[in-house]
Amino acid sequence: MGSRSTESTPEWADRLCIILVRPFHEGNIGAVARSMMNFGITELRIVGRDEELTEIARKRAKHANSILDKISFHDDLKSSTSDLSLVIGTSGKRELGDKTQHRHFLLPDEIPSRVEEDTGKVGIVFGPEGKGLLNDELRECEILVTIPTWEGYPIMNLSHAVAVICYSWFINSESDGNYEGSRVLSPGLRKRFREEVGRLSQIVPTQKHRRKSIEDTLIRVIMRGLPKEEEISRILSVITSAADAFEEVRSDESE
Repeated sequence: MGSRSTESTPEWADRLCIILVRPFHEGNIGAVARSMMNFGITELRIVGRDEELTEIARKRAKHANSILDKISFHDDLKSSTSDLSLVIGTSGKRELGDKTQHRHFLLPDEIPSRVEEDTGKVGIVFGPEGKGLLNDELRECEILVTIPTWEGYPIMNLSHAVAVICYSWFINSESDGNYEGSRVLSPGLRKRFREEVGRLSQIVPTQKHRRKSIEDTLIRVIMRGLPKEEEISRILSVITSAADAFEEVRSDESE
């Protein structure tokens, strides 16, 4: 009991990576690796933490030390997601009050079925223990997911949260590795889409304090449907044309 077999990990798991942002407790990194291995997910990325791991992490990882051996370390979230087609952020903060209006959460079981037949690498981002991801970090994510918990004590332990997300992906994914198609965006198109939505939100006539909310809502609502490349290209052309038109109007008004 407790040992690991030599069975190959699921093919679908190669499309996933887990990203930990500024994890505080080294033991939690090992525990996260163990949770990942339970469900055949093996790529772990660390943001904003020293690359030195001691026996504290390795003892908690148990038979998942191979994951720790291959960890990649990054200075910031943007650099850790530059090769991804879709970035999923996690948060225990609910959609209540003005401060969380820009959040549009899905549940863990809703996501795998939407992307299981698509190409592209997907990253699932977890914030540091206690505080979670900052608002600016959540804005780097196209989709947000939250784990339903009792409101009296809603924030989960980091490794437990990773386990729930990995389990949801495992139980809702096909095991044959058949992911033909191109619904998930290429990293380049994803970057351009986000830039153009940002440009439109900055130029559209509205109150300054609403611009970020408009940007967040456009990205989340559009990406929630996981559009195909040709679909996002059409949407992108509309967004670009609208931004160009608003810029032209502003230019005419300033003359």
